Amino acid sequence: QVQVVESGGGLVQAGGSLRLSCEASGSVDSINYMGWYRQVLGKQRELVVSLDSGGSTNYGDFVKGRFTIFRLNAKKNTVFLQMNNLKLDDTAVYYCNVRGSSFHGGSVRSFDDWGTGTQVTVSS
Repeated sequence: QVQVVESGGGLVQAGGSLRLSCEASGSVDSINYMGWYRQVLGKQRELVVSLDSGGSTNYGDFVKGRFTIFRLNAKKNTVFLQMNNLKLDDTAVYYCNVRGSSFHGGSVRSFDDWGTGTQVTVSS
């Protein structure tokens, strides 16, 4: 079983910055995708940015160079989202999605798990 936990959300003024963290733990042997999504109440969840095992990123159009996704070699099961120049429209619950594989008794199982989200609120 895989657990995905986000942290780092909070209240910030417009123009400010936040760094979100997402850690995958449990039966994680290989990760091939880590992505950040966000959702506003009443709207569909949308992609903020994703990062695959080859290092390719895919940013939502609204990011426009303000956000950066990255991982550290020392913490390979963790992905960070650096958010700068935050806007009121960035207010949302931010979710982390992790996909990969677990090895059990000689067999390989894929997983695709989500965290419970972290609230980001941008004030004027």
